[in-house]
Amino acid sequence: MRSELVFMLGGPQGAGLETSAQILATSLARLGYGVVSDREYYSNIRGKHSYVHFRASSRGTPLALTYPVELLGAMDAETVFTHYKDLAEGGYLVYDKSQEGRSFDRIPSMGRELKARLRRELGEQGLDGTLGSLAKWLSERGVRLVGLNYPEILAKLAEKYELQRAQASRYVSSILVGAVAGLLGLDEESVRAGVERRFAGREVLVEQNTYLASMVASMVREMHGEPLRLEESRGAPGEVMVVSGNDVVALGKVVGGLRFQAYYPITPAADESFLLERYERVGEKASLVVLQTEDEIAAIAAVIGAALTGARAATATSGPGFSLMVEALGWAGINEVPMVVTYYQRGGPSTGMPTRGSQSDLLFTLFASHGEFPRIVLASGDHLEAFRDAVEAFNLAEKYQTPVIHLLDKFLANTIATIPVPDPSELRIDRGSLAESPGEDYRRFDLSSPISPRAFLGSGPPMWFTGDEHDEVGHITEDPELRIAMHEKRMKKLELADREIPPEERAVLYGPRDADLLLLGWGSVKGVALDAARVLEGEGVGVAYLHLRVLEPFPAAYVRELLEGFGPERVVAVEHSYDAQSAMLVALRTGFVVRRSIVKYTGRPIYTHELVEAVKRVLGGEERVVLSYGA
Repeated sequence: MRSELVFMLGGPQGAGLETSAQILATSLARLGYGVVSDREYYSNIRGKHSYVHFRASSRGTPLALTYPVELLGAMDAETVFTHYKDLAEGGYLVYDKSQEGRSFDRIPSMGRELKARLRRELGEQGLDGTLGSLAKWLSERGVRLVGLNYPEILAKLAEKYELQRAQASRYVSSILVGAVAGLLGLDEESVRAGVERRFAGREVLVEQNTYLASMVASMVREMHGEPLRLEESRGAPGEVMVVSGNDVVALGKVVGGLRFQAYYPITPAADESFLLERYERVGEKASLVVLQTEDEIAAIAAVIGAALTGARAATATSGPGFSLMVEALGWAGINEVPMVVTYYQRGGPSTGMPTRGSQSDLLFTLFASHGEFPRIVLASGDHLEAFRDAVEAFNLAEKYQTPVIHLLDKFLANTIATIPVPDPSELRIDRGSLAESPGEDYRRFDLSSPISPRAFLGSGPPMWFTGDEHDEVGHITEDPELRIAMHEKRMKKLELADREIPPEERAVLYGPRDADLLLLGWGSVKGVALDAARVLEGEGVGVAYLHLRVLEPFPAAYVRELLEGFGPERVVAVEHSYDAQSAMLVALRTGFVVRRSIVKYTGRPIYTHELVEAVKRVLGGEERVVLSYGA
């Protein structure tokens, strides 16, 4: 038995792959295993290749994904052709034997570039391009073949439940569930629990999918035993959540007091709002309004209006949507509106790669909209951070009366992980300075402090809001002395936040200050950086990681002191971007120039195995390493 397993499921978009992933993640979690999985897919509703990459462990939730995979479960021939090089020697391939005569050049959904590579690679090995020839070649090189006849298996399901052939074909995803369950030794009760969670309230689907998965699991066990069984979990007992990044941010917002969210659907942000739409009631007395607007401009405008009435309000979007929001963001800045923008980055520019990840919007986020006004920018590195930051974003917005941008990325949004259930009692709610009994002489923009007591629209006193510069009441002015006073009042919010938010919370150092190398990163780089550091430590290389959590106000003095302790030759920026924008930000705020970088901009995650090799290349003298692994 083993303590960890890396595996992958692949198939056409829209064919139930996500269902398989959800069932298996729940089944593994129910048995106490830590799970992390990432779904990679094209911006295509149905047909193009999609896959889910898993890592399961008996020792808690894995920090990141890696290659090679020890099990590849293929719904179709395209999956095998796409990922055959990802399989470890001695790994297992689950595939459809009835497709062995299928040639890669006859698969219409496969891209031209991949076909050209396959033509070259398979030709060099003397293969004829069929699935059968590739499977045989893999077997000769140590891969264990688990060939199943999918149509025959589905025919048995159809016969038992009197289904039409077309109906039965929709259950291919449960063949993969059964095959994985058989090889891993997952018991039927755990698999059924996963099926019940996925198809809650639909007993017919629960029964049919459980039957099919159990039948396949028995077939696989008879042929191969349980060679990939994991050792009993060593994790602490207790409840866990199996959630995506989108899910956990939505739940954090509810716990943090969200009462209004407006959005326009965009990948990968939309799933957060879809989940929030299920929470019309929050407790006995509170309600939650989720409004789908005609575009992103309307969404942020609606959020501003709700925030002015005193509601905790937010929007969720991605790069193209945020681009449309920036004028209204400036309006919120000049009017000191406490609102939250949850920003999920994806590949750009323009429409770019809608379903692939990126961290290339950092500088855009910091300087979006014309003019100068304060905003707080915080970035989450994992699911628990995302939950807590979703709460803290509202606290910061209301405490400093300024827009807050909560930065995440596609990798975190679409990654499912097992996490302990957060304890809400550990969280705090800070509504900032409120005007308890505002009278007729109330001044919303009182100049006596950077933070003026806030009254809500409709609470009594008259208030004026305009996109122009204004006086303490809100009336338009262009008086130069008043402009200086009002502009400085707003900008000093950042100075105040910089003094009050501990720097060690805004930039977190993992590892010793005397390590051989310091990796510098933010967002979802955290998990893979810490995992790579663990691997390298086992090889005698000391690696520390500096995790940037609050990017504005930037903890300049603290970060400068840390970086200077390592020196320019021992600091490496790691980022999903071309420019390593975190290094540019560090240079801007501290004057310290980070010369070395490890970057990836394919839209795929950074994997542990490739980051480990990249660090070794940097230690060998390279200043810039570009990563590219992943289909």
